[in-house]
Amino acid sequence: MLTLSTFVVGSMVGAGVFSLPAGFAAETGVAGTLIAWAIAGGGMLTLAFAFQLLANRRPDLDAGVYSYARAGFGRYLGYFSAFGYWASACAGNVFYWVFITSTLGAVFPALGAGDTIAAVALSSAGLWLFFILIRRGVRAAAAVNRVVSIAKTLPIVLFVVLCLTVFDPAVFVENWTGPAGAPLWDQVRATMLVTVFVFIGIEGASVNSRHARSRRDVGRATLLGFLSVLAVFASVTIVSYGVLPREQIAALPEPSLGGVLETIIGPVGAVVIGVSLIVAVLGAYLTWTLMAAEVLLEAARSGDLPRFLARTNDEDTPVGALMLSTVLVQVLLVVVLFAENAFSVALDLTSVLVLIPFVLSAAYALKLTATGETYGRRDPARIRDLIVAAVATAYTAFLLVAAGTHYLLLSLLIIVPGTALYAFARRRARERVFTPVEWGVFAVAVAGAVAAIVLLATGEITL
Repeated sequence: MLTLSTFVVGSMVGAGVFSLPAGFAAETGVAGTLIAWAIAGGGMLTLAFAFQLLANRRPDLDAGVYSYARAGFGRYLGYFSAFGYWASACAGNVFYWVFITSTLGAVFPALGAGDTIAAVALSSAGLWLFFILIRRGVRAAAAVNRVVSIAKTLPIVLFVVLCLTVFDPAVFVENWTGPAGAPLWDQVRATMLVTVFVFIGIEGASVNSRHARSRRDVGRATLLGFLSVLAVFASVTIVSYGVLPREQIAALPEPSLGGVLETIIGPVGAVVIGVSLIVAVLGAYLTWTLMAAEVLLEAARSGDLPRFLARTNDEDTPVGALMLSTVLVQVLLVVVLFAENAFSVALDLTSVLVLIPFVLSAAYALKLTATGETYGRRDPARIRDLIVAAVATAYTAFLLVAAGTHYLLLSLLIIVPGTALYAFARRRARERVFTPVEWGVFAVAVAGAVAAIVLLATGEITL
């Protein structure tokens, strides 16, 4: 259970937590921060409960978000979930390498902002070193991830403790309100996108469920990992308000966590946070690489993607899926050399692409409880689970809509071409590609992809 929990922690604790103090202080004060974490934490907690529910009620399903979407809504939406999740993980992994090299660029100017030839060469070397590590065995990589997850979390916990030792109640009270004249709800809404991004990875235990000794550990690990991360994230933002005035926190350079710590223990604080940041990002990269490969593996084993993606070696590593994921990240790293705004758009797409599997998973939990499948006639847990699943579905759907229609259309522009792989796998198995309902889903998706192309051509959407 500890190892599964570190998949949740490892995927969620990346670069985002180190920017939380300035990210929140720029938009709101203590009151808005408390409300934002209560809303985001409560909404994501229902999703964590939904994943726990599905792990306990359907222990036969592996790879989490893919299997849940497929079991609930058919093969094509299962592919939709798997391919979108995989694309999201790969785009996020490109960001991690650029983030690392841009951070090192402050010391080694040749690395620039992570978009120079030297930076791409260094990132590529690291990319293939991780490929070799993971290829040697998923369980060995998971053991490394467990150690790294603990190592990168301890400095953040130390940060909270040190802030408490110099905590000034007078400064905290002065920071209670946000920017003058800004309505409280507008302040909260401005921070919601920040909270959504840092919670991506809550599904880490369910995606790697095939390695679990007990399927009940999957649900427990999801809750344990989520609650641990929520406590750390909320604490980091709240205690910072007791160290510096809000305006000073908002003006700190990134990573702002280092700036706050530097005021407490001097320049060594920035160094500690800088090292911790690189360890955290490398750990998150390892976790996301494992999860991306697992989703493709299960989809290929189920006949929804080509069989070469189902190939594993003697160490139970999905080498076909791992190779495809690594090659895509390598190609995107080269694209970074020529990109201007495309990379920042890709980061926003990362959130939208992963929200689609979240919505489908929560909706399957809602379907399971509404139909009563796996429940007894008078099972008292059913009503409770139904309420949780309904809230999780509504919350994730709201986040998807709030992310913006243009990003949803761009995500379809990525997923729809990948349908060729799905169609190839179905034809190879001599089975029909779509059911009548799935033809309708495909038509809507194609229309969305075409709309994205038109909007790009007319300049309504820019990259």
